[in-house]
Amino acid sequence: MGDLIGVFGGTFDPPHIGHCILAEEALNHLGLDTIYWVPAGKPPHKPDWPISPIDERVQMVECISKKNPKFELSRVDLDRPGPHYSKDTILSLQENRPHARLVYLMGADSLHDLPQWEDPEIFVLRTHAIGIMERPGIDYDLEEIQDQIPLLSEKLIFFPAPLIEISGQSIRQRIRAGLPYRYMLTPEVYNHIQHRKLYL
Repeated sequence: MGDLIGVFGGTFDPPHIGHCILAEEALNHLGLDTIYWVPAGKPPHKPDWPISPIDERVQMVECISKKNPKFELSRVDLDRPGPHYSKDTILSLQENRPHARLVYLMGADSLHDLPQWEDPEIFVLRTHAIGIMERPGIDYDLEEIQDQIPLLSEKLIFFPAPLIEISGQSIRQRIRAGLPYRYMLTPEVYNHIQHRKLYL
């Protein structure tokens, strides 16, 4: 049986301690061997969303992955042409690691939107499991979602995740406003942002 690998996607603009905490919770609750951090290129569902250059975001994720042997940067959505849909991300990872069992990690808010994803049935079929980070305040009808995606019920694994009110957007806003943000980031990511003068 192959390694159990979490697939943790996001823009990571920037990656912050909230991401690190959620990744660690997934490792612990799901018994994962590794977590692939998968920076998004240009999210197809947000074509007009401003996003920092991918090279900067990759370097910041590398700052985090180098400090934890169970974290690994994946370029799966960067080294192939877009648009990048999760069903294709999973397929590409499987082609590179055919014996791995891939657990796609998502928040309860993404579960709510899953029926609107590109070919959600194919996405669900290609995963070994889908780890759902449960957070308070997210309202969704699980029965209705499962009616739309019949295979989903076999794949879902719910695990508790602490409510962390930190976002990449709030950090970017704080930097532009000259407000403190040092302790929302790992020291390495903070130093990278300072050195590169990002988000000013």
